[in-house]
Amino acid sequence: MKKNVALVLGSGGARGLAHIGVIKELERQGFNITSISGTSIGALVGGMYATDNLEMFEDWMCSLSKFDVFNLIDFTLSSNGLIKGNKILREMKKRVPDKKIEDFPIPYSAVATDIVNGKEVCFRSGSLYDAIRASISIPTVFTPFNNRGMKLVDGGVLNPIPINCVKRHDNDILIVVNVGSDKEEKNLSDKDAIFDLDKKHNKYLIKIHDAIKNVIPKNKKDKLGYYNLLTKTTSLMIQRVSQLTLEKYKPDVLIEISIDAFGTYEFYKSEEIIERGVCETQKSILKYLK
Repeated sequence: MKKNVALVLGSGGARGLAHIGVIKELERQGFNITSISGTSIGALVGGMYATDNLEMFEDWMCSLSKFDVFNLIDFTLSSNGLIKGNKILREMKKRVPDKKIEDFPIPYSAVATDIVNGKEVCFRSGSLYDAIRASISIPTVFTPFNNRGMKLVDGGVLNPIPINCVKRHDNDILIVVNVGSDKEEKNLSDKDAIFDLDKKHNKYLIKIHDAIKNVIPKNKKDKLGYYNLLTKTTSLMIQRVSQLTLEKYKPDVLIEISIDAFGTYEFYKSEEIIERGVCETQKSILKYLK
């Protein structure tokens, strides 16, 4: 008899592609996913699974080179963010048509943040791509998504691991995937933290980064860099919120990927990241079954 699972997929940029490996391994071991909730990349992967398009999405992601990833970025001069995000969604819609969440075969939810009112927004109905676009809107990177008068940004700001939004059924197993674990910390240079692209495609980004990193602080010996300061501050905040969430809800199975394992934008490492998800799932399930 298959064990039913309520699955929660956390935020974490490219590391969240490990969610694909997690789902594949859970199904291989006979688990039955009956509901799914995600934030940011977790909302994206969860949506692909809930619409039965995960295999297609995996094939597409694994086909992307560094240059392909760069070409999916639609830069903007907006003060609200560097990337519009429309190009990525257009490419996805060519492969997976938009659907209404309420029509999915299993309960699905995606979490975003109403940045003006400081409130969590949980999408359980309406357009799948509206939910995904809102949930992946990393502040200062993606421009906010306007929805019903709200300005929505990445759900990870308030709820990086949306356990409270997943639909629970009697006797199901709560499995949570945290792809922003603070284990094995190490320092990354602020240039490494951006897109690790070929030099000829990266020159433009490096010039922008070199210009803005000098904004704060003014004292060179204390200089951390604007981008690195923002990234580290956000990461610490998300890690702390995640820790408190896990302490409160205590999942039956916790699958973790270190925040240092892969860069936030290393989508061209899809195969490696997905395989890490498989391996970590095997370890966690083995521990659960003992």
